Amino acid sequence: MTIKKTGSAKYEGLGKGGKGHVSTQSGALSDQPYGFQTRFEDKAGTNPEELIAAAHASCFTMALAFKLADAGHEDGTLDTSAEVSLEKDGDGFTVTKSALSTKANVPGLDKAKFEELAAEAKKGCPISKLLTCEITLETQFEG
Repeated sequence: MTIKKTGSAKYEGLGKGGKGHVSTQSGALSDQPYGFQTRFEDKAGTNPEELIAAAHASCFTMALAFKLADAGHEDGTLDTSAEVSLEKDGDGFTVTKSALSTKANVPGLDKAKFEELAAEAKKGCPISKLLTCEITLETQFEG
């Protein structure tokens, strides 16, 4: 089975003066502005790194939720963030790291089992597999 999802970007003008808009097939993003100012300054809009961070956080969280369900846990909450690092690299830039941080409250689960399942989810998450940068995981287990 192959599932295909699409996103699109349009950029008008070139370089720092250009302005772009990004959209997703689902409509979750529709002509969301992006460009130099939204990526490297504080102008409202989005940028590729925060979109990757959101994709990684959501993919990992879903993978962990399914790992927990497969282990017999039906109730709980997961709250994950991802911080994507973009570093200057010679002539351009490279995404060098995605740091996942997740907090979980899963009744009846012990911390060691949670950390084991979280590590498996990090490794198996399709977005983790896509990224070739360093991926770290910090867990906070509340019970």
